[in-house]
Amino acid sequence: MRSQAHEHGHGGCWGHARGGPHPRGLRAAFGPFGPPFGADGPFFGGRGRGRGGPHSRARRGDVRASILALLADRPMHGYEMIREIAERSGGAWKPSPGSVYPTLQLLEDEGLISSASEGGKKLFSLTEAGRAEAESGPEAPWEEAGRGIDWEALSEIRKAGTGLLEAFRQVWATGTPEQREKALAVVNDARKRLYLILADED
Repeated sequence: MRSQAHEHGHGGCWGHARGGPHPRGLRAAFGPFGPPFGADGPFFGGRGRGRGGPHSRARRGDVRASILALLADRPMHGYEMIREIAERSGGAWKPSPGSVYPTLQLLEDEGLISSASEGGKKLFSLTEAGRAEAESGPEAPWEEAGRGIDWEALSEIRKAGTGLLEAFRQVWATGTPEQREKALAVVNDARKRLYLILADED
């Protein structure tokens, strides 16, 4: 039997400093990577991290083409580009800083964009060569990311995923150790059943 300190301590599987489920508990329930797409991921109504889910539908070349297309409108900061792409794609694609900023550096090295410091941040704009490159490319490359996505189904997935995670959090935050064990068993069983659907097994 676990001690009271172990069950509610910061290092224990059951405890959490913020009152929610400990990451170890989430991994136990949802597998080694935690809840699908992360607790803050797009399918659970959170911020998303620019990868996984519908965001991953964008091709690698889209980042470069999208930056050039955005800067053809006006100079922007890096974070503005990320936000603009997310908004213009209808939420289908939000590139990560890890893909945007290296691409900006590459475009600057190629002489297609230039940067100037503004309030401690870099403001990027097209050079003449960059404007010519942008004009020869697609006007809205981010639109490709949202094609083929069933937005109604995606909304239902988000609702179902959010409901499951909130119910699990509630049991984890207020339940007894025995109730938490039962919650783990329910989620583990659901996860196995979902994989069986892909395997076409009963």
